[in-house]
Amino acid sequence: MPIPTIEWVDGRIHLIDQTLLPNEFKQIYCDDVESVWEAIKSLRVRGAPAIGIAGALGAVLGIWKSKATNYPDFAAELKKVTDYLATSRPTAVNLFWALTRIEQTAEKHKDLEIEQLKGVLLDEAQNIIEEDRARCRAIGQHGLNLLRNGDTILTHCNAGGLATSDYGTALAVMFSAHESGKNISVYADETRPLLQGARLTAWELMQAGIDVTLICDNMAAQVMKEGKIQCAIVGADRIAANGDTANKIGTYNVAILAKVHDIPFYVAAPTSTLDLSLKTGDLIPIEQRAAEEVTEGFGSRTAPEGVKVYSPAFDVTPAHLITAIITEKGIAHPPYEESLASQGD
Repeated sequence: MPIPTIEWVDGRIHLIDQTLLPNEFKQIYCDDVESVWEAIKSLRVRGAPAIGIAGALGAVLGIWKSKATNYPDFAAELKKVTDYLATSRPTAVNLFWALTRIEQTAEKHKDLEIEQLKGVLLDEAQNIIEEDRARCRAIGQHGLNLLRNGDTILTHCNAGGLATSDYGTALAVMFSAHESGKNISVYADETRPLLQGARLTAWELMQAGIDVTLICDNMAAQVMKEGKIQCAIVGADRIAANGDTANKIGTYNVAILAKVHDIPFYVAAPTSTLDLSLKTGDLIPIEQRAAEEVTEGFGSRTAPEGVKVYSPAFDVTPAHLITAIITEKGIAHPPYEESLASQGD
């Protein structure tokens, strides 16, 4: 991404409104913590790493104008802000990781004057952004070694620059392979119900000059059967200690299909997406989205009024379906309890 997905500008948060893409490229400002919460909840900013960055910057924004004169009062204000932001979306662990990191930074520097402490917290949020950029590029470099010249990759949802600070996780592998001179192509699932694959992934890959073909989610089995796909690469919102991986709804389907067709299925994510406190994916909270996203997607009713809707935003792919997990530290292979533990240190 030549333009940052999200950044701090003169005491405000500046971000790309992803709900408008690909029809309109628009950047908006968040002036208060409530608008940051809304941006996360409504998917104006989305993707686990980007949500974590939004949380960190949002925490700083929430206390930026604090009039507290002592640390206990300031810490109480900060806790109120981080608790509020934590309610925006429950599945992506990067959000909670980033909020905790801001809280811990405040505690570590509690002897500073309050105005100095605000600056330290902003610096920490900026550090999270810079670290994410480095992590994404490292993921790309590790992952490109899994791709051969001429490979076609299937991906689901959007794990590109829009989902991170500027380069991506799953798409980082594709960007890096393309930049290294490998001739690759991509099939992108449209990703119902909000079409992140169609609206965002296809747009990003076209911007990068990578050959991309858009398919409906229910076409994945057919293109695999036809031998068009050499591997699948997806991102992640939370990875449990055993390798079970939560990602956009429909990812589990892709993993099952890849297994049936003997196609490698890779997950690409930074170590900030690891949640080693959870033994298995059964413990990952799954966000439920509004029925209107299914019945009235993008303003046009496509289902009878009053029909019941079940709309989980994520599913959990069991570790035994995952060929390898690519992080900035390298490529983790089963057994994940061991390989991920070493990466999470």
